[in-house]
Amino acid sequence: MSTNNICINQFDEVELLGTKFHKVSVQELINFIVSSASIDKKTVVGNVNVRAMNFACEMPWYKDFINRSDLVFCDGFGVLLGAKMCGCGVNSEHRMTCPDYIENLASACERENISLYLLAGKPGVVDQAINKLQIIAPNLKVKGHHGYFHKSGIENEYVVNEINQFKPDVLYVGFGMPLQERWIIDNFDRINAKVFLPLGACLDFYTGAVYRGPRWMTNRGLEWLSRMFTEPKRLWQRYVVGNPLFFYRLLKERFVKIFKKGGKASSIY
Repeated sequence: MSTNNICINQFDEVELLGTKFHKVSVQELINFIVSSASIDKKTVVGNVNVRAMNFACEMPWYKDFINRSDLVFCDGFGVLLGAKMCGCGVNSEHRMTCPDYIENLASACERENISLYLLAGKPGVVDQAINKLQIIAPNLKVKGHHGYFHKSGIENEYVVNEINQFKPDVLYVGFGMPLQERWIIDNFDRINAKVFLPLGACLDFYTGAVYRGPRWMTNRGLEWLSRMFTEPKRLWQRYVVGNPLFFYRLLKERFVKIFKKGGKASSIY
């Protein structure tokens, strides 16, 4: 993947477990996406949560995808908490979830004449999302296709051709991690889009196809708890195993760094 350095130096970078993300606010993220969509160069905007961090520890190609992305924002309270534990100077404005800002992004795209292609969700979800977005941004140039297609072969070729005929400035891909990132890598050079934006189940939450939980929980970083009780069979391992594993890895890394520093100090004297 090629990279785009437009205004990227203005954002401080945080590294946890060898994987980066940037200290960026919602408005800064939207400005970056819109600005990047206005130049003739491909840009990748990644995001990290606890699950992404665990994938990065287990799959080198996934870590490489995140670290080579032009901008990476934090989409998980656990990652924000981990960064705070490590003294990285982050705060609540550096963590965001797509359903909370997708309408602001659509409005910014409409204002700057930026086209948007939505590739995500079960059949019907994209249509619902487009209808909602066009209420907010009636002149938005937007098109979409569901995400339930074979990611190789004839079906994939059809979807790629559909995208290329539309030539979107921003391509939102929502298959869930790590499938969406793998698909972007495999099709990156063939797709005529300027900004690649993997955003998981954003449209499912935005349209109400999947319940996020009450606002008081989502605002306090407890969305994972609500989701786990809503879909326990599918999500219990992700949260019950994944969350403690992330913090174990983080603490282990911290202790190793402290031990190495202590070792160097003793060898000097």
